[in-house]
Amino acid sequence: MVGAEVKSMLGEAAGKLGLSGRQGGQAAGAEAPREEEKVEVTALRNRAGESRSPYVRGHMNNPVAWQIFGDEAIELAKKENKLLFISIGYSACHWCHVMEKESFENDEVAAILNKDFIPIKIDREERPDIDRIYMNFVQATTGSGGWPLNVFVTPTLEPVFGGTYWHGPNSNTPQLELEDHVDFLGILSKLSTAWREQEARCRQDSAQILQQLKDFAAEGTLGGAPKTTGSTPPAAGLDLDVLDEAYQHLVSTFDTTNSGFGAAPKFPTPSKLSFLLRLPHFPQPVLDVVGAEEVKSAHFMALSTLRAMARGGIHDHIGHGFSRYSVTADWSLPHFEKMLYDNAQLLHVYLDAFLGLPKPDPELLGVVLDLAAYLTSVPIAREGGGFYSSQDADSFYRRGDKETREGAYYVWTARELETLLPGTSDIVSAFFGVDTHGNVAPSHDVHDEFIDQNVLRIASTPAQLATQFGISETEVVDAIKSAKGTLRAHREAERVVPNLDDKIICAWNGIAIGALARTGSSLRTVDPVVSQQCLNSAIAAARFVRKEMYDESTKILKRVWREGPGETEGFADDYAFLVEGLLELYEATFEDEWVRWADELQGEFYFSSFIPILAPIALLPLGF
Repeated sequence: MVGAEVKSMLGEAAGKLGLSGRQGGQAAGAEAPREEEKVEVTALRNRAGESRSPYVRGHMNNPVAWQIFGDEAIELAKKENKLLFISIGYSACHWCHVMEKESFENDEVAAILNKDFIPIKIDREERPDIDRIYMNFVQATTGSGGWPLNVFVTPTLEPVFGGTYWHGPNSNTPQLELEDHVDFLGILSKLSTAWREQEARCRQDSAQILQQLKDFAAEGTLGGAPKTTGSTPPAAGLDLDVLDEAYQHLVSTFDTTNSGFGAAPKFPTPSKLSFLLRLPHFPQPVLDVVGAEEVKSAHFMALSTLRAMARGGIHDHIGHGFSRYSVTADWSLPHFEKMLYDNAQLLHVYLDAFLGLPKPDPELLGVVLDLAAYLTSVPIAREGGGFYSSQDADSFYRRGDKETREGAYYVWTARELETLLPGTSDIVSAFFGVDTHGNVAPSHDVHDEFIDQNVLRIASTPAQLATQFGISETEVVDAIKSAKGTLRAHREAERVVPNLDDKIICAWNGIAIGALARTGSSLRTVDPVVSQQCLNSAIAAARFVRKEMYDESTKILKRVWREGPGETEGFADDYAFLVEGLLELYEATFEDEWVRWADELQGEFYFSSFIPILAPIALLPLGF
């Protein structure tokens, strides 16, 4: 197994670096510190404020002297022969904020980073190419990945050591019960010592790991892909057995109790749901291979998962949209960040589910309308066209607070409902599973942010509540509908809205354009008003991208826009998703400009040598 081999190599390297225990000290057989020429050391200043990225700019007041990734920072690392500390994250990332509070706002951490390293902060949504390279390294060498992604690299950008979240000084996050656990201060100290005293060994170990990763990638085994043998090239077209294998894999991971796939944390995985929903519509040879009963099972798995998510805490029942994922297997407790790309993909999937049933389903239609409302209104919809990237999970619980809390904008106490909903609070509390002492288990509240708080989720049906309270179903439905309006008005008036990442990403806008175009076309007879809103929003976004993010003379897209187009050119996903969105927009409007532009983008992307294409680590030089 790739993971086991490379993890073993990392373990050996970590041992040599002194990272396998709590105590420092020079390792046995360590090199004597080399005599170095005196180099004038530059006094670093925090340059995060020079970035257009809201995520990077959010670190402008850290004592860490963050640098901007580029030639200047790399040359400085070479000149002073220092490791670069590259920290990659994004605005809506909860654990990125936790690590900032624990470590990057800590003076002791900052002193070491500023003295012994060149610290660089990167927005992964702006530079997915850099993120991909170092995520490949961390996943292959540790067996897992995520954000924040933190990597120590040589002045020639070769990764030496990496990981995700590390505990900071005085952290109240539960520590790992491991004897060899080292916190971030310990890691900084040991990496600094290792580079100073064992630089040659650090470079050698890094080169060895990278070479093996390149070999695995060349063999097609990086990430577990099977090696091909023999001289016969693979046949053209898709092997139908692959579709059956995909179905069998989803069956084996399906949660028969809570729906969805795998255990906690649980993600919506729109691509899996889309595959299952569309399986019955594949050509007959596919159905023959997969099987008729299996196709029915695929449809059931998709629909049950979509309903479970729609009723769970991952769905914002008072506002609109879905959070990124659920901490719990039953979809009850989300990480509260909301991402444009998640909600745009989910609109595609819920629309597929609604259109695929023989009779209209009010629940699925309600979710389609909810997602359409989320994408076409503030804060995600930009006035004048385009869609912003995400909303943070964390916000201030009350105005004037100095510390943010996760989910503060979305959770409720039983007392709040009693005060705001006189006469109907019992009904509404029963419907949304509200408890006097809160409905978040202490085991999921590591920072004590959810004491007595409730995440709203559908815990009962109007029919059950009508029987329980001795009233009609109509009265129950009216009470819940009225309560939603009251709670939303209170939330918007009294609470502090989570921060918005207001950069516009081409690829994600392409997904949203396509989803809204399809929705607008499909709902013309169901809800003409919403239909037109969706089409107008999709058209405005497409025009914005063409005007602000596309160079008509060079035919090049820009990856992001914020206060003007960014410097990074579009990647493969930017072209692919925008082309797909434009084709959906053409099919919804039959306006030739969209299909002509899609054809232009497609041709330029595939046949022009200057378009940057994401590649695996084996194919990308580390001196990009």
